[in-house]
Amino acid sequence: MSLGRRRHLGTAVWVVAFVLTGAVWAEELGKIDFPASGKPEARPHFLTGVLLLHSFEYVDAAEAFREAQKLDPDFVMAYWGEAMTHNHPLWSQQNRNAARRALEKLAATPEQRLAKAKTERERGYLQAVEALYGPGDKRDRDYLYESAMAELAAAFPDDLEAASFHALSILGTSHDQRDYAKYMRAAAIVEAVYEKSKQHPGALHYLIHCYDDPVHSPLGLRAAERYAKVAPDASHALHMPSHIFVALGMWDRVVASNFESAAAADARRARKKLGVNARGFHALWWLHYGYLQQGRFGEADKLLADMRRDVEKSGSIRARNHLVYMRAHYVIETESWNSDALKIEVDLSDVSRSVAARDLFVRGMAAVKTGDLAGAKSLHAVMLGSPIGVEGQPELNCYPAGGVIGGSSARDRTGGVMVKELEALIAFHEGDADKAIALMKEAVAMDEEINYMFGPPVIVKPTHELLGEMLLAKDKPEQAKPYFETALKRAPGRYLALRGLAESAKRLKDREKADEIQARIKSMRRHADGAVAPASSPSE
Repeated sequence: MSLGRRRHLGTAVWVVAFVLTGAVWAEELGKIDFPASGKPEARPHFLTGVLLLHSFEYVDAAEAFREAQKLDPDFVMAYWGEAMTHNHPLWSQQNRNAARRALEKLAATPEQRLAKAKTERERGYLQAVEALYGPGDKRDRDYLYESAMAELAAAFPDDLEAASFHALSILGTSHDQRDYAKYMRAAAIVEAVYEKSKQHPGALHYLIHCYDDPVHSPLGLRAAERYAKVAPDASHALHMPSHIFVALGMWDRVVASNFESAAAADARRARKKLGVNARGFHALWWLHYGYLQQGRFGEADKLLADMRRDVEKSGSIRARNHLVYMRAHYVIETESWNSDALKIEVDLSDVSRSVAARDLFVRGMAAVKTGDLAGAKSLHAVMLGSPIGVEGQPELNCYPAGGVIGGSSARDRTGGVMVKELEALIAFHEGDADKAIALMKEAVAMDEEINYMFGPPVIVKPTHELLGEMLLAKDKPEQAKPYFETALKRAPGRYLALRGLAESAKRLKDREKADEIQARIKSMRRHADGAVAPASSPSE
């Protein structure tokens, strides 16, 4: 049965369930109970929109809310829902103008819109969304929205939607990097929602986000196991369990989750006759990283080629960003320093500092590894903000002017770390190991000041791993070992860190530890295809 056919049957179930019980059961998207003052024929579309909203399927959610508006132009909450699709709190994205236009379809002013609300509860939802898109700085509005949702949830303690959206609003105030206190506060709220409704997609989704770091990830495994089963028609719901699986180093599960998510996105694209930008680039990137950890380099190479073709068809910044991510991981994880992937031309002049830093760093590391220290130094200079158009290297015009250092967010700060790493690599390969190791210790300290970012590493060569490899190359396994151990605490199950730790144990004559790690590597890489053969141990 096709994805589209299953959803059609699910909709029929929603209509019957709502009329009989006032609740909604959606076998394909989850289960919620969200009474709203709209005509019966419009309610299923509204509820579909809310279910999709919980799974961050924002485009399809907006369509569902607009369909509800068409069937009932006075359906107040349908306009609230459409406005909510323009706020993406965990992606640091908000389109306030589009949200205001959605609200203005209901009435011209906040006062007029509030006057149309038929219940005190619906007025509370409207007041919260007015705060979210009202005057002032986005950060201030995020806090005002969180406060309004807290009041609404307290006033209506049985409203699981108010509680769920309140938890999400708390996560939305963690602006620059992960604030663990806020994440645990949000988790406590949605844990209570989950206890009351095991099929609630918002509770499952937000719990995964609360717990998707290596310390808390075991707490998220229950939600990860359930979410994709509860909402299999949402591509993002199929991807989300991999947030926990990456944090636990469960690569088979990472690959399975993202394969299914990408396939669902492609099925939606075909069903709706959409362009290449509707592909699941995010899931494809995580799938690619999972393949690399498994040693399935042939599969990873095919995905990288697909991404290149998608960039040629699309040219969008989103597509180009994902090509950069996948290329960087491919070169680093396969240690293919002469890879043809580095010859792919792509304009990066309009990308963020973080994205440019990844590409410049991996090119610089490859230049160092192939003995092109002059090229590496030119790339390092561009990272620092030297004028674009280095003589004899016109290809450097493809990067943003001004370098990659700057900004206060966690991602912005990664650029400075990679600048330091490349400087250390250059020093190391010029023969100044002491300077290189000192620079890498500075890079490690900078890295440790940046709070955890989920998923494939933004600092594409993790600092502890690189410093461990340098120390091993200088035959200092006793010093290298704790850095590899820390690398694995920050990124469990990462192959290159495991390889380094195994080599450290071997040189320290800890045969039991070395054999234990090698057995883990063998299991992790049981599907390896041998398309690329990285060195068996770290080297200069």
